[in-house]
Amino acid sequence: MTNVVALVDDLMDRSRITAAVPATVATRSVGDVAGADVVIVDLARHAGAVAEARQLVPDAFLVAFGRHDDTATLTAARDAGADRVLSRAKFFADVTEALRPSDQ
Repeated sequence: MTNVVALVDDLMDRSRITAAVPATVATRSVGDVAGADVVIVDLARHAGAVAEARQLVPDAFLVAFGRHDDTATLTAARDAGADRVLSRAKFFADVTEALRPSDQ
């Protein structure tokens, strides 16, 4: 996987992501996703950033994760342009698989 950017604030989440995909660049600013091939968005802290990330990198594979019981936020992320929206548990069960587009 090349050029993965994670819009994730939580240090434990960042470390779990970089353990699975070591070259991941973690950031707190949506502006840093420019040029990414894959973008990860933590909906707990960056739910409003999905649409902006989609605009900045329209061809990137955008994966968002959030609380399983926050269906409004999960649906809003999908509507804002996320290619894949998962619960936290599903995302962290297999980060590498979560970041793999369906057509691969």
